[in-house]
Amino acid sequence: MIWYVLAVVLGLALIGAVAALVVTERRPRPSKPATASAAVVGREALDVVNAGLRRLTGECLRSSRPLPDLYAVVYSEERLGLLLAGAEEDAPAPWTAEADGERWTISPDDLHRPGPEGEPALPYSLTVTVGLDGPDRVLVDLSRASGPVSVTGPDQEVRSLVRAVVAEALASPVGALAEVTLVGSLTDGRLLSGDEARTSRLHDAASLEEAFAMAASAGSGAPEPGSHDVTQIFRLIEGSSRIAVQGEAPHLFVVDASQLPRREGALAGLRRGDALLVIGEAPTGWRWRADADGSLDTGPLGLEVTRHAGQLA
Repeated sequence: MIWYVLAVVLGLALIGAVAALVVTERRPRPSKPATASAAVVGREALDVVNAGLRRLTGECLRSSRPLPDLYAVVYSEERLGLLLAGAEEDAPAPWTAEADGERWTISPDDLHRPGPEGEPALPYSLTVTVGLDGPDRVLVDLSRASGPVSVTGPDQEVRSLVRAVVAEALASPVGALAEVTLVGSLTDGRLLSGDEARTSRLHDAASLEEAFAMAASAGSGAPEPGSHDVTQIFRLIEGSSRIAVQGEAPHLFVVDASQLPRREGALAGLRRGDALLVIGEAPTGWRWRADADGSLDTGPLGLEVTRHAGQLA
């Protein structure tokens, strides 16, 4: 009799546990925020991204490992993620490899804890915000494109996006070492306004050929061994097969598609590590489209951008 009562009690307890589990499964789980917080949209987000890239560069330098071939950065208040072009499951601490090594993540809290000093993130200086994916800020390293990055769509959307990208490249701590050259009709002063147009890192050129020649002349020759300009990061970049910046500041060239030279070999002056941003359609490279609803189609990158950078100002 005692065993019978015990069995009944245990049976009722099991039924209750199953019922509770069903209720728990049916209960709506906390959903991902639909919009980005002020901290993600604001300037402070770029400080976190910069700290993360500097920490990454420093860790790779100290462990004598190649820099990862990242093409995008995704930031939320909870974590900073690096998207890699090739899977690498062995992430340096305090980074964690996810998605079979195609993404490295770190908590922003880990960036504020005492640790080794970072290094200037020279190879990633052309990493700029392209927009938001819900609560996340999405940044792309423009230098990863093998050709032009062209942006099409309604003229107002395209120009606002390009304006935001150029302004961030000049004002962001991430791009503190980058140079920008506006080409041809874009030198009329209408693309940029405000303090970003006053920096010595912004240049004008009548044509793309002239822009390439000016950049090559300004950056010709690597520093001599033993010079104070030969930094540890220069040697790291020089020895990496994936980053060919050669210790020179990355350069962003911006041109209207109507002034893009069509002759064969016209883009030969674009060094690896530099980037060419085109307003309008280019025949090769990454093709993006900024739509009237504020979204951005990043083409081959496959990144979801629900609100492009031109609408964040």
